[in-house]
Amino acid sequence: MGIYKRGDVWWVRFTAPDGERVRKSAGSVDKRAAQELHDRLKADAWRQRKLGQRPDYTWEDAVVQWLKEKGHKASLKKDKEILCWVDRYLRGKRLSMIDRPLLFQLLEAKAAEGSKATANRHMALVRAILRRACEVWEWTERTPKAPMYSVQDKRTRWITWEEAERLLGQLPEHQAQMMRFALATGLRQRNVCRLEWSAVDLGKRCAWVHADQTKTRKAIAVPLNADAMAVLEQREGVDGTYVFTYQGRPVWQVNTKSWRKAVKRAGLQDFRWHDLRHTWASRHAQAGTPLNVLQELGGWRSHEMVLRYAHLSSGHLLAHAERIARGEIGGGDGVPPEGAQIWHNERNAKVVPLCKSLI
Repeated sequence: MGIYKRGDVWWVRFTAPDGERVRKSAGSVDKRAAQELHDRLKADAWRQRKLGQRPDYTWEDAVVQWLKEKGHKASLKKDKEILCWVDRYLRGKRLSMIDRPLLFQLLEAKAAEGSKATANRHMALVRAILRRACEVWEWTERTPKAPMYSVQDKRTRWITWEEAERLLGQLPEHQAQMMRFALATGLRQRNVCRLEWSAVDLGKRCAWVHADQTKTRKAIAVPLNADAMAVLEQREGVDGTYVFTYQGRPVWQVNTKSWRKAVKRAGLQDFRWHDLRHTWASRHAQAGTPLNVLQELGGWRSHEMVLRYAHLSSGHLLAHAERIARGEIGGGDGVPPEGAQIWHNERNAKVVPLCKSLI
């Protein structure tokens, strides 16, 4: 018999036609299910060897290969959470059986329990795995077209200086210090929580985030302005390793009850900790910081990531806008120069008859 039990789980084993010994867990406590898996794997191995057929990989095979190749991803933990949820719909499915209707069922189910944006993020990961299985691993001949919802642009929520002060007044001291530091540096939650004194140089007014601690896997240099320095001077000597602690222990999570209650007492709606980073970037944009400098300060991978803040600063466009002001065109008396008037007259001579004919 090609199946055996190890603990409570059944395993399958057999020798393929090419001499390869196959041994793997059936992942089941059901003997009949293990036997069916054994028979299918053995038959597949025979067809692949004798008939030259492509192996019929399963979704689980693709997930294992994906996690093996993407072990360096900063968001790997989030990928695993998504894949655990997706498993209830795609478990045991051969890649050749996964089609658009099945993916649409998955998309609708996630949107029903969350939001369309969340459903899209789940579908984006599934689509990436299916594409890689087809285009890189060559496990399938085609990739089903993954359905996606049409949603608005990414959320950009920021607060005013007055709202920030109101929220700071409602927070416990350790969280208020962390919030001030986040507003001064733009660091993400994880990087604020896990900041160590070994990555801070008060003399040079600089801190840094190592590449393995960033979302983009690129090191970030963090200049410390006066607000950031004030916070660090308050924290200096409190703990020998971590900058921010509470009751002698590092702070790993800021989305706590005290944070949510403080946000509510401050009268803020739809505000998350990550929106402190949006607020920091918005303040820079409003102060005239060039977008390429803001990109470097924030450690964003692409220029497109900072374009969401471009509308908050128009100072660099003012000189161009003034070029068509009446005072500018007329040399200060409001009267257009002769060349401009001639151009307008010629244009109107062509456009006005055309408009009348259309009416």
